[in-house]
Amino acid sequence: MPRNAITPPTPCPCGLPAPYGDCCGAFHEGRKQAPTAERLMRSRYSAFAVGDAAYLLRTWHSDTRPPSLDLDPTVHWTGLEILGTSAGTAFHQEGTVEFRAHCEVRGHKDAQHELSRFVRENGAWVYVDAA
Repeated sequence: MPRNAITPPTPCPCGLPAPYGDCCGAFHEGRKQAPTAERLMRSRYSAFAVGDAAYLLRTWHSDTRPPSLDLDPTVHWTGLEILGTSAGTAFHQEGTVEFRAHCEVRGHKDAQHELSRFVRENGAWVYVDAA
């Protein structure tokens, strides 16, 4: 789905069965905080899909966050698979999420496979890096 086609009532890019506005859109707008590392990972994937670089930077650990982020407009994110999680619940301070993010780049299908590390910073889940 093109970035401009993702609106509050459309299905959320993260793949959960909820409209974007009630799912990851609520995190992007600051109405809610991701309760788990997996939900933060899903919301970050959705941020890539909708082109929300500000959210990506806000949810990046202060020690590893780049000064800026330029998203490639030729990358069209097409689907997310969660392959596994470790810890990362409301009862943990750290966790990992293994995922495969599917995309199209200039008409060619591609995927990014990553094991992401997350921790709590000031009480909120943040992305640290790829393990």
